[in-house]
Amino acid sequence: MRPALRTVLCTVGLLLTTVLFPSAARADNPIVQTIYTADPAPLVHNGRVYVYTGHDEDGSTYFTMRDWHVYSSSDMANWTDHGSPMSLATFAWADANAWAGHVTPRNGRFYWYVPVRDRATGSMAIGVAVADSPTGPFRDAIGRPLVNNGEIDPNVLIDDNGQAYLYWGNPRLWYVRLNTDMTSYSGSPTQIPLTTAGYGTRTGNASRPTLFEEAPWVFKRNGLYYNVFAAECCSEFIAYSTAPSATGPWTYRGAIMPRQGGSFTNHAGIVDFAGGSYFFYHNGALPGGGGFTRSVAVEKFTYNADGTIPTINMTTAGPPQVGMLNPFVRQEAETMAWASGVETEASGEGGMNVGFIENGDHIKVKGVAFGNGASSFTARVASATSGGRIELRLGSATGTLVGTCTVAGTGGWQNWTSVTCPVSGATGTRDLYLRFAGGSGYLLNLNWWQFTPA
Repeated sequence: MRPALRTVLCTVGLLLTTVLFPSAARADNPIVQTIYTADPAPLVHNGRVYVYTGHDEDGSTYFTMRDWHVYSSSDMANWTDHGSPMSLATFAWADANAWAGHVTPRNGRFYWYVPVRDRATGSMAIGVAVADSPTGPFRDAIGRPLVNNGEIDPNVLIDDNGQAYLYWGNPRLWYVRLNTDMTSYSGSPTQIPLTTAGYGTRTGNASRPTLFEEAPWVFKRNGLYYNVFAAECCSEFIAYSTAPSATGPWTYRGAIMPRQGGSFTNHAGIVDFAGGSYFFYHNGALPGGGGFTRSVAVEKFTYNADGTIPTINMTTAGPPQVGMLNPFVRQEAETMAWASGVETEASGEGGMNVGFIENGDHIKVKGVAFGNGASSFTARVASATSGGRIELRLGSATGTLVGTCTVAGTGGWQNWTSVTCPVSGATGTRDLYLRFAGGSGYLLNLNWWQFTPA
């Protein structure tokens, strides 16, 4: 339980709704509301977008980060929380700073490159972990740093010929050619020349003549190599350069996302999915948010005809939904477009569940395709108290009530049972709100839910 985040969410909830999000039903950015997240690294795999994030601890006054988290979506609107498959404890040689990483698949495995503080030297190093699934669990692949020169923010590109490159850096920018095992490299790290032609001109700082600050995100599109990076702290904006090869020479192309958003840092990742292009970033938009308590968000964009990237601004609406959500198959409770008050935790039945639910909390699930209607609703629930009610509402947390499920005490927060209640009036494609009601204190936990068609 994180009382600090719950407190700020509750005390400024009205302000959030009326000022930041005048159309509350459309507010889907930031994409995670249960914790503070930062430094998004998106990956498209098997019809889903996975986003790997850092985790800013509540109330941080520095980059206090101890683990990483994973979220995924098939529709760019509802995001499933997969929990934390990796932490500082994964690396026995590291003792602090679970900062911005990047995941890339190869050889049927998933490799997560992260900067952490090396206990032996006290400086930042790049570690690599590996998993058999995009959601982990991840394990230290080599038991020591992969590279160790005090710099951060790794990113990997696998070129068309199979050659993999690891990029990283702040204040300098480096690359090294990874071997096909993805856990070793050939040759020595190469420092990329930071020229004003390649990375723009910074004024007023003789030691940093270019705009490059940190967070390189290198990818290839239509034969052109892009390096999207955080520029000129503080506060940072997102800029980019392009090159004819993975190793340069780089040409500065300008800003993408101007300075905005309540966080003095930013960190971008770009992927293509389901025919669209998506720009991930972070800001300080959640209650209590700021430079050390950040939140991941995403925007859809279209490349210009000449391959340049347009200006992209932060929004609270987020991208349009891709397709619809099927309520007639089992849906994890931790799959949501927006959460108010609730949190997530590891479930005794595997995966995650929604917990710490109090009276008036709710979950929004966007674009639920009820079709001709639903006849009943089943939920997997647990309660160590006397339980509560799950109200099924359409359109908003106070919208049309189409069903109410009563949950009794089950004798424990992980003592699970299923409850079913009738549903009437749920037709068409609507935003579904699961609103929780009951007495004081925590009411119930929710693991999954499913409707039965009429």
